[in-house]
Amino acid sequence: MLAVKSKLLDKIEATPVKTAKKVALAYSGGLDSSLCAVLAKEKYHVEELFAITVDVGQGQDEMDAAIQKAKVLGITPIVIDARAEFAELWLTKAIQANSNYEGYPVSTSMTRQLIASKIAALALKLGCDAIMEGSSGKGNDQYRMHNVFKLFAPQLDVLVPVRDFDLTRGEEEELSKELGIPITEVMQGGDDKTMWCRSLASGAIGLNQPIPEHAWLWWKSAGKTKSTPTKVSVTFEHGIPVAFDGNELSLPEIVSQLNVVAGSHGIGKIDIFEDGIMGLKSRELYEAPAAAVLLKLHHDLEQFCLTKEELEFKALVDQKWGSLVYHGAWFSPLKDALDGFIATTQAHVSGTQVATLFQGAIDIDSRQSDQSLFFPEIRGLQSRSFNQQLCGPAAQIAGLSWEVLAKRMAKVNH
Repeated sequence: MLAVKSKLLDKIEATPVKTAKKVALAYSGGLDSSLCAVLAKEKYHVEELFAITVDVGQGQDEMDAAIQKAKVLGITPIVIDARAEFAELWLTKAIQANSNYEGYPVSTSMTRQLIASKIAALALKLGCDAIMEGSSGKGNDQYRMHNVFKLFAPQLDVLVPVRDFDLTRGEEEELSKELGIPITEVMQGGDDKTMWCRSLASGAIGLNQPIPEHAWLWWKSAGKTKSTPTKVSVTFEHGIPVAFDGNELSLPEIVSQLNVVAGSHGIGKIDIFEDGIMGLKSRELYEAPAAAVLLKLHHDLEQFCLTKEELEFKALVDQKWGSLVYHGAWFSPLKDALDGFIATTQAHVSGTQVATLFQGAIDIDSRQSDQSLFFPEIRGLQSRSFNQQLCGPAAQIAGLSWEVLAKRMAKVNH
C-alpha cells in the first residue's frame, strides 16, 4: 500500500477478508478486474495470480487494451479464445429462443457464465485454491458467476473485492488513482461488449442522464443516420442465420456486418428499466443492431412456419428461457430441457427474409420458405377452396359453451 494512507486505504486495510495462495482472476482490463489484480497481492496475500482473459467477441481493440493494461499492472494474462464456442453453442440458442428479458437481448448474461465456466476449469488445472472476480454487490454478475463457479469448482473460494470492501464506483476510481491503476472507461460504469450486444455503464446510469454521442459504438442518432434505405436479406437454416445478402457467412460475420449496417440506420438502441436478479430496478442502456434485426426476422419466420399450438407454447418457453439465462441458470437442468424443445421446433424454421432498414425501422418486404404453413389458396378470401356453408354447424357447436354461460347469467340475474 502507499506510504501515506488515505481514508479509503485505511478502510481497505481495516476490512478482514479471506486470503488465498493461488488465485485465478477473471481479468477483462476494466476498472473492476484491474483493481482486483492489485488488491489480490496487497490485501489477499496471493502468492500466485493467474489473470485469465476470455475472448467472447469483444473485439481486437478491447483485447489489445486489456493486454496493454496488464503490463502496467505487472501481470501477463492467459487468453482463452471462446468466440467460436459463444457463437456456435450459445448465440445460436439465443436466436432460436428469441432471446429477450424485459426488452434486453440476453448477452452479458450468457458471456459471464461462459467466462466463469472457462475460469473454473482452468483454476482447477492450475491447482488454485480460489477464484477472484470483479462484480459489485449490487449487480447481477455476482450471482451468474458464483453459480457457475460452484457448479464446476465447488471446492474453491470465491473472492469478490468490490463487494468485500463495499466500494462505490467513485471509490473504485479514487482507489485506482491512488494505486496507480490507469482508468480507461469512456463513461463512468464502463461497458461490456460482445459480438451480440453492448451494455453501457450497467447500473450507473442516472434517471435522466443524457448519453454523449461518442459513447455509442454502432448506433447512430437521428441526425446522423443514412439518408437512403438499405435492403438486406437473411437466410436461416433450422432457426440459425447462415447467409447475408445471398452470401454464405459464419454467424459472427453476419452479426458483425449487421451491427454496422443496422446501426447506421438508427436501429438497436435500447433504453429500459430492468428488474435485476435482486428485484431492484436500474436504468440500462444497450446497443444491439444485429440482434434487433435477426430476432425480428427469426420470430417472423417462426410465425410463417410453425403451427398455432407450437407458437403459443414456444412463447412461454422462450420467456422462461430468457429469464433462466438472465438469472444465471444457463447450466440448469430445466434450461437444458427447454433447449431440447426449442431445437425440435426449429426443424422447420428455414427460409429467407428480406427487409428494409431505414430511420430506426425494420420493415419486412418478403418471406420465402419451403417450410411455410401459409397457403392463401386455402385461407384467402378470393379462393373457393372449401364450402363455407360447412362452417355454420361447426360455429354453432363451438358456440354452445357461450350459450351455457348466457343461461347461467340469466339464472343468476333473475
